[in-house]
Formats: sequence, C-alpha cells, structure tokens
Amino acid sequence: VTDQIKKNPDLFEQLKDKRTAGGVSLSDCIKTGIDNKGHPNIKPVGMVAGDEESYTLFAALFDPVIDARHGGFKSDAKHVSDMNTDNIVKTDMDPSGEYVKTSRVRTGRSVRGYNLPPCNSFEERRKLEKAIVDALMTLKGDLAGAYFPLHGSNSNPCGDMAEGMTHDKEKDLLSRGNLFQEPDSTLLLSGGMGRHWPDARGIYHNEGQNLFVWLNEEDHMRIVSMQKGRDMGEVAARFMRACNEVEATGLKFMQNDHLGWILTCPSNLGTGLRAGCQVSLRELNLHRSEEHTSE
Repeated sequence: VTDQIKKNPDLFEQLKDKRTAGGVSLSDCIKTGIDNKGHPNIKPVGMVAGDEESYTLFAALFDPVIDARHGGFKSDAKHVSDMNTDNIVKTDMDPSGEYVKTSRVRTGRSVRGYNLPPCNSFEERRKLEKAIVDALMTLKGDLAGAYFPLHGSNSNPCGDMAEGMTHDKEKDLLSRGNLFQEPDSTLLLSGGMGRHWPDARGIYHNEGQNLFVWLNEEDHMRIVSMQKGRDMGEVAARFMRACNEVEATGLKFMQNDHLGWILTCPSNLGTGLRAGCQVSLRELNLHRSEEHTSE
C-alpha cells in the first residue's frame, strides 16, 4: 500500500475523509501498513478491509494493491467460482497410496451485513457469532456437530457453555492443530483481530471431526475440511457442501463478480482456497543418509 500511495500521493487526500455505511475509514484500512514497516525483501499487503463496502469506496487504492498482490488482476477483471461438487476433478493424486497421509482444504467466508473483524464492535461480534452458530446447528448428516466457544468467552450463543469450552477440550483441539490461538503478531494486533479476546470466538466441528469452522478469528469464518488419506475430492466436496448448506439457511456470504469471495485481507480474495496434504517421504531421508555415508 505504501508503494501505491508514493506513486500517487493525491490518493490519500482523495480518500481520507470518506467513510463506509459501516463507519470504516481509510485509516482503518491502512493501519496495518502504517504500523508495520515490513522487511526489505518481503512486501506485505499493508491494508485490510473493515467491511464489504471498503473494497468499492476505497477502490482507487485497493484495486492497484490487489493487482500487485495477485500478480495481475485489473479493476475490470472477473472472478470465476464453481461450487458445484459434480465438477471436482476425479484424478487420484497418489495412485500408489504410499505417500499422502492426510488431505485438507480450507478457506474463509464473510457474512454479508456485518463489519469485518478489524472494525466490528463487541456487540456486533456477538450477534454475528449467534447468527453463524444458528446456521451451523441446522447442518445434518455427516456435517452435524456442536459449537464450542473459546475458554473464557462469555457470549454463550448456545446457552450451555457460560465460560466456553473446558481446558481439556481446548488442549485436545490444540494438540491436533484444529484450534486457533490468541493473535500475537504485530500485523494481526494492529489490524484489530485481538480486541475483546476471547469473547465471541469459537469452533464448530462435526461428529466425525473432519469439518471445522473457526469463528471470528482473522475472518468471520474459517472453514476447514480434512481427513486421513488421499481422497482430496471427498475433502473438497465436504467443504463445498458445508458452504452451500450454510448459505441455504439464509446467511449470505460476501461475494461479487469482480473480487469473488470477500475476506478481510486482499491476499485472500477470490476463492481464498488452500488445499494441501501431508506426505511421507521416507526415501528422501534414505537418500540423504546414503550421501553422507559416501562422503
């Protein structure tokens, strides 16, 4: 963001007094870039969105930053998204079955009508949590599960956990990498992600614990589908079904034809999708051992 303002110094003057309907200003959006100078060899985005309208009201700054961050995505570009599970590629990524141990797909989703985490209030965050939890609790079949507020949260959206999940539950989820922790990086803290922590934050997971939904971390929702084995198609289909079924309850996600799915950080626009797997490369260590022996 600093590079863009240096290229066009008038941008700040043009935008500094504008506010979205949700009360978000330019200073809210560029605070992470002002507070964090970054590294000479690493260029962080330097800005976040405070609400959905931020991307249009401050488009004169967001658009060139998005174009630079995504390696070419002009202001008139269109994002293509396909959430039809029938169109998932059927290719087996590990026909031998010897290498891939776990498969995982994750992304974020933002709920329309609410400010994003950098700019939402204590009360709004609680209302958002309740709306999302109500939608998640309608999931059926293999997606059905329960919601657990972080330990110390008093929001209690389900009425049965006045102080959040137990320490033992939290330790169990953390030990398996399925739970987020309090933010401690300067980027997240300057972006307002740690305000009122841990109130109105929590995790939903299904009974099979292969679908997890994090609430009010860096984004409204972080949806994670994972399982043992190499069937990435099944993992992706579960993620897509969860997204589609939540929206079917009437909870609408932020999305437009230009940017795709709207998230807090411009780096995650589009699909915001991350797909990966854990692999076992036993032979790699064997080759390295042989090299050291020969030396």
